[in-house]
Amino acid sequence: MRLHPRTRVARESIFPKMSQLAARLQAVNLGQGFPSNPPPAFLLEAVRKALGRYDQYAPPAGLPLLREALAEEFGVEPENVVVTSGATEAIHVLLQSLVGPGDEVVVLEPFFDVYLPDAFLAGAEARLVRLELGEKGFRLDLLALEKAITPRTRLLLVNAPMNPTGLVFREEELRALATLAQRYDLFLVSDEVYDELYFGQRPRRLREFAPERTFTVGSAGKRLEATGYRVGWIVGPKEFMPVLAGMRQWTSFSAPSPLQAGVAEALRMARKEGFYEALREGYHRRRDLLLSGLRSMGLKAYEPEGTYFLMAELPGWDAFGLVEAARVALIPASAFYREDPPPYLFRFAFCKSEEELSLALERLDRVVNSPA
Repeated sequence: MRLHPRTRVARESIFPKMSQLAARLQAVNLGQGFPSNPPPAFLLEAVRKALGRYDQYAPPAGLPLLREALAEEFGVEPENVVVTSGATEAIHVLLQSLVGPGDEVVVLEPFFDVYLPDAFLAGAEARLVRLELGEKGFRLDLLALEKAITPRTRLLLVNAPMNPTGLVFREEELRALATLAQRYDLFLVSDEVYDELYFGQRPRRLREFAPERTFTVGSAGKRLEATGYRVGWIVGPKEFMPVLAGMRQWTSFSAPSPLQAGVAEALRMARKEGFYEALREGYHRRRDLLLSGLRSMGLKAYEPEGTYFLMAELPGWDAFGLVEAARVALIPASAFYREDPPPYLFRFAFCKSEEELSLALERLDRVVNSPA
């Protein structure tokens, strides 16, 4: 007896593995992207009020009050919204619904680790387009992207702002992506879980340029510093959304009802209280602290334009040797590339306290440039 070959994608990812090692070694965990900040008080209070009121199954498409709140956020109708158990489920449901055996999904590399397994589980093949890495960081090569499209290509999957690079796409790049999708009749899936984490001008959304074929994925966990709540969403063309709601009946059926109700109220409070502005200000400060600290050690660190991640090079080190020697946990670039990752490149998560970041820098400084 044996398990089906598809289970080969179920091997443990490096993210929980590195977090467990960090806990055992009492290392500063700049690996897995969960914040040190507590969730905002208005979210906790909203969830407390929902307990005892919203305790049974929600409709698979989501609680009406959350769909209404998200419709306000995105300037659409509630029928354009499906609520999911986190953005991870949203990506899974979309790939199961939009592609199948014989189809291709174009994915930008480096990529968030769920994209390739989800394409494989849907029976599709992932075609990777590697971002250019130069002195100023990562950039999208639109010509290479168009060359990757074949008659079998059915979907283009992007992450904006982008984990792990921190890249934010310019308006002309988003417009070009939409044009390619229209020219080749592709679906667009835009993973925008970090949509409120950017450090310059507010970026445009991909759906603004091709709403008839774009599915936007979002996450309350990332927006509201509560990654364990597992409330996500899909915003897409109205005619497809009932089918997506039906598909997710066979995964989790519905996201937790009291958390949906709490998030619905909290989304409105976040706008009212200027929560996202304060969040960006705090992460901007921590980004600069980490960036300047790494560069002061003579390390090459690439400035992110969004998310709470940055990439930097630590020549001569691997992730497991580094966590043992420095007691700082990082994620190696190999977690985000299918093959041949840039050497000695690591992802740093700066969604930690300034004290944790300062301690990590102090520990790294003691080892990264020390004589062998």
